[in-house]
Amino acid sequence: MGLLDTPLLNDRVVLVNGGSQGVGAGVVRAAVREGATVVFTGRRSEVGEKLAADTGARFLRADLADPVQAGGSVTHTVRAHGRIDCLVNAAGLTSRGSLLDTTPELFDAHMAVNLRAPFFAMQAAVADMKGRKAPGTIVNVGSNCAHGGPPHLAPYSAAKAGLAGLTKNAAHAHRWDRIRINGLNIGWTDTEGEDATQRAYHGAGDDWREKAARAQPMGRLGQVDEIADFVVLLLSDRSGVVTGSVIDWDQNVVGGLDQTGPRG
Repeated sequence: MGLLDTPLLNDRVVLVNGGSQGVGAGVVRAAVREGATVVFTGRRSEVGEKLAADTGARFLRADLADPVQAGGSVTHTVRAHGRIDCLVNAAGLTSRGSLLDTTPELFDAHMAVNLRAPFFAMQAAVADMKGRKAPGTIVNVGSNCAHGGPPHLAPYSAAKAGLAGLTKNAAHAHRWDRIRINGLNIGWTDTEGEDATQRAYHGAGDDWREKAARAQPMGRLGQVDEIADFVVLLLSDRSGVVTGSVIDWDQNVVGGLDQTGPRG
């Protein structure tokens, strides 16, 4: 069997925080497919237990807004499997709020899930890797809102910008420990969570996906399985020495502008 025929995460212990649905669930499925032993967290037991039964991964019910539970997810993984080799922070809170109408409670909720939880999960994971003097990989699932975002996602955009900065800081700090830490700023993606958000906040009907797809350069929204495959690649040795990269996984180019005035 050649190198490319070997499962990308063969014999790796992988923790996916926020893995019971959406992009996180896609990563769980992809990591299992690529040979990993997978633990994943979520808040809803019935959803998590079903995914565990479908994949053979291990489900841990956890509220990542609690930093003790965020770090404890790593402790649980190490206790169950002896170590953690890879961590994916995929949990995300996307409730709406602008600069003018965001309450302190909503702001704190975004920071707790979208920034503080990854921080303390990374803290625990890196401590285990360093303690064993073993290499490891971490992928933080961010958002292209880290570059600014729409007005109705002010606290979300602030938290994701913080996550991008944290990714680079931690990658720099632990590069000599051979712990590679990268981020993926994803764009508009077709998930069950996005479906619920579009209906709850934007009055979307059953045809919202088709309408959204027609407005995108590639004629479709981002797909969970494609993102999951990219995350698995970043977790694996096939991504080489890359660390500290925060990759824009989107079909719209940050900084690109269409000419709207008279042509010269």
